[in-house]
Amino acid sequence: MGSRHPGITAGVAVPTPRRGVVEGVAEPRRGASNLDRVPLPISFLSDFGRTDEFVGVVHGVIARIAPDVDVIDIGHDFPRGDVSAGALALLRAIQYLPNGVALAVVDPGVGTGRRAIAAATEWGVFVGPDNGLLAPAVAMVGGADVIVSIENPELRLPAEGATFDGRDLFAPAAAVLASGQASIEELGPVVDPDTVTPLVLPLVEHDGGEVRGVVLWIDHFGNAQTNVTPDDLGRTGAGPGDELELGIGAATHRLTWARAYGDVADGEALVHVDSYGQVAIAVRGGRADDTFALTVGRGISLRRGWGTRLEVQSTASAK
Repeated sequence: MGSRHPGITAGVAVPTPRRGVVEGVAEPRRGASNLDRVPLPISFLSDFGRTDEFVGVVHGVIARIAPDVDVIDIGHDFPRGDVSAGALALLRAIQYLPNGVALAVVDPGVGTGRRAIAAATEWGVFVGPDNGLLAPAVAMVGGADVIVSIENPELRLPAEGATFDGRDLFAPAAAVLASGQASIEELGPVVDPDTVTPLVLPLVEHDGGEVRGVVLWIDHFGNAQTNVTPDDLGRTGAGPGDELELGIGAATHRLTWARAYGDVADGEALVHVDSYGQVAIAVRGGRADDTFALTVGRGISLRRGWGTRLEVQSTASAK
């Protein structure tokens, strides 16, 4: 096993949280040695949206169990039940979040036999359903030292229904971990990492001077991030400033590999390396998803075009 994040277990035998901490969502107990340290922040991601009270209720549960713990909202408007979208968002965000506890809930299998898990890493602890949601981000930070199934009944809020584990199980687990009221081992039994659900991401394909990939994510502005990396695109022989041929279905479009949106004219399409280091398709002042009818999972291909951006602009101006 690798080393755990300092403060999660800290080499101290932590008493099991008393039942009232969760059942009554009471104030946490004081006096335990590991409560003297600074609480860890919780970074919270879900598909709960903002129309209903769900996000606020999870915040409330955490605040009543661990009032000194800060909660960072990564986002809550990801497509409902879309595990891949949530997993990729957590993957994109994790490198910019402070070490602590990541609470992620995109859980179409809630109330079924799917496991609830917590994974300790060098970054901190990830808490969420065992459906692949946590897997890419855990891998990004170096993998898990230990993974447990969250089964301790003292960490579940009493509820008649079984469809809000974000409130009833994951929030209490994250709160006691972040505040130091429990160690990860006290949440439940250790599980074999090989039994944890992975998230299978599509791979790019290279064929001669062409690279084929898929759209991973369309952001708020309509930019389409792909699974193609700059190195993948470079293998086609193209570089920044070159004209590219973008294949979508039977259609082929010509656009520029630009460094920034301002490198092209308003309304012009471009390929660029986005803020997360992936190749993305964009339209300056417009939406690439509307312009090219792009959706998440849509296949695309890229190859070097006939000339450079300056040559293309010169030809267009001569017409």
